[in-house]
Amino acid sequence: MAASDARALARSLSARSDESLAALFATRHVSPGAAWNDAFDAAEHLLDAASLARAIVDLTAAEAAALQAAVSGEAVPDGDPAAASLAARALLGNDGRPWQAVAAALDAATPVETVDGASVDDAPDAPDGEAPEVTDAAAAERAFTAVASLADVLQAALTSPLGRIGAGTLGATDRRRLVESGAVPDAAAADELVAIAEQAGLLAAEGRTLLVTPRGVAWLHSSTIDRWVTVAEALIDGLPRALRADAGGWIRPDAWASAHPYDPAWPARADASRAALERWAVLAAGIPPAWTRPAEVGGDIDAPALAALLPPEVDQVFLQNDLTAIAPGSLAPHLDMRLRSMARRESRAQASSYRFTAESLADALTAGETAETLRAFLEELSLTGVPQPLAYEIDRSATRHGALRVGPDGAGRTRVTSDDEALLRTIAVDQALRPLGLVDDGDALVTRSSPDTAFSMIADARYPVVAVDAGGERRALDRHRLAAEPAPAPAPVEVYAELLARLRKAEEGDADAAWLARELEQAVRARETIVVAVRVPNDPDGAEREFTIEATGLGGGRLRGLDRLVDVERTLPVSSITRVRPV
Repeated sequence: MAASDARALARSLSARSDESLAALFATRHVSPGAAWNDAFDAAEHLLDAASLARAIVDLTAAEAAALQAAVSGEAVPDGDPAAASLAARALLGNDGRPWQAVAAALDAATPVETVDGASVDDAPDAPDGEAPEVTDAAAAERAFTAVASLADVLQAALTSPLGRIGAGTLGATDRRRLVESGAVPDAAAADELVAIAEQAGLLAAEGRTLLVTPRGVAWLHSSTIDRWVTVAEALIDGLPRALRADAGGWIRPDAWASAHPYDPAWPARADASRAALERWAVLAAGIPPAWTRPAEVGGDIDAPALAALLPPEVDQVFLQNDLTAIAPGSLAPHLDMRLRSMARRESRAQASSYRFTAESLADALTAGETAETLRAFLEELSLTGVPQPLAYEIDRSATRHGALRVGPDGAGRTRVTSDDEALLRTIAVDQALRPLGLVDDGDALVTRSSPDTAFSMIADARYPVVAVDAGGERRALDRHRLAAEPAPAPAPVEVYAELLARLRKAEEGDADAAWLARELEQAVRARETIVVAVRVPNDPDGAEREFTIEATGLGGGRLRGLDRLVDVERTLPVSSITRVRPV
């Protein structure tokens, strides 16, 4: 690292705004806790070989080409976005030339070998022997399947949060659970769909679990086409910058593997990005189908083009005497969600089937349904009315359900009541409910746990319980554990606020003297030959003399150096030095 480069970069950093500096630190992966005291410290770190090696790994193909051209001495075109990005990352100076340390780091870097050599600007070709109509039809089927599978994954996560391993990926147990339940066809699909859901904000990690977010719940209640578009837009917006075209959209997929030419981990990431878009039918065999062709060039997704190829949704089902429901097509998602709260879905084809059981109806009643609301919903949903066996099972379940009532008692406690004294005595000694600390209180039991906690534990123990309010009226209770709403990511200027304040403080006071001291320290450290301007003592006109010396030492308020012109050692008082410049 040349000392003159460090000084020039330090001055350049000092002239930047806080926002520009914070953006630079973020892109160069600077720790917010960096122990820097001034811009010279920052410049030294940014020109350090290890820091530059990380910066080169982050270069896109266009940036790498622009940096190689600059190192070779080629002129950088005005307004070149790649060159502007390099300057913003402190890899080029204000004159468009790379620092010596940057050139050395680029020379030491090893490009990643890729098997394809496609150009970003190559025109896409349709697969041989396959008409676009066939491709679009197959992609639409894939889109429909992906939406249905992801909905099943979220439903499973609502019932029981998905587990994560230390690396952050889906645990083997839950991967197997999703496959065995029919939610996904195989383990690879499970991993890809979970990753897609996380990127779209439908699932979020909390510790070692993946929970459905409020946005995910809203997504489950939206239409099939809205579900697909929401996720597709999130996937496109989340594409790494190396894959984005200047005009918007994305570059050719077969050029993705070489989009970060110095990052050995990039090809795997590129494959994962492409696999996600293929899974979600944003791409079909590397080619965008009709509905995403506008998005490829920066436009909007053509949702009607996809909707025209999706199977139509139905809003009614056949209820049968064997306590099953048959949907003659793809049931509208909001109806499917309600029906699945009271019945177990058995098949996942376009004509889905559902089965009512005593347990499924009990779960619906526990969640706040009543016999009246169940019948009203099913009568409106059914093409054939409510069969007598199903009506009987609903009434029987409702009669048995609600024997236990859980609600606040007005004194900061939770009260559990029942007309069945034997049932109260049973739960009072149930070891599974021991953590509640239930105690007798006349004709009821009380606990200091919250009503929601007490209700959930009693319901999990399979007792016929309902939640009530302070007046004793039943209330619906969503028992699903959702992820907390994520806090917005702080802006870089907030992340680096303390570091920026320290750097700005170093510029206060006698800034010129501070700069001069650091310049001299840098020159001595590199034993650099410099030109030093010194005030002539007692000269009323403030005349100066210049000395060209090789800086060898600094201490006691004096600079020592070898004057090569006369081959003598000079000692100059620092207080008399006005400026320093490289030879």
